[in-house]
Amino acid sequence: MTGTTPSTPQAPVSGPLALARRHRVELLQTIQAFERSLAAPAADPRWRELVQERLRNLREAFGEHIILTEGPDGLYAEILEHAPRLVRRVEMLIRDHGMLLAAVDSLAHRLPTGDIERLRRRASDLLRQLSRHRQRGADLVYEAYATDIGGE
Repeated sequence: MTGTTPSTPQAPVSGPLALARRHRVELLQTIQAFERSLAAPAADPRWRELVQERLRNLREAFGEHIILTEGPDGLYAEILEHAPRLVRRVEMLIRDHGMLLAAVDSLAHRLPTGDIERLRRRASDLLRQLSRHRQRGADLVYEAYATDIGGE
């Protein structure tokens, strides 16, 4: 057959996995909005204000991600129930959460007065770290359920 791809068994999409899938799209949109604000001309008098607002939105969305994944009824609890062999990978993602929140907070602290080029470099580092975290999370879900969480 042309135009088809091999199918992979899909996990039942309910509960924590379904919530994580929906939130994954929202989080990516928030990350992209933050990235667009960074790329705006820094000469714009509202640049810092806009970046700060988008960073605040990112922190809120990432906080929700942490609740949805780490909570007692969250995705990681479900994964460990389904595939306890993945405990080390879950622990690594949980450590990422603390590191990423610290990076967001550090950037927010420097944003009002920091040098724009340095701020953009720090923000770019944060965006790369978020991307890696999202990739590791998708890999974890795939390994646990043999399903793709979605690349949106």
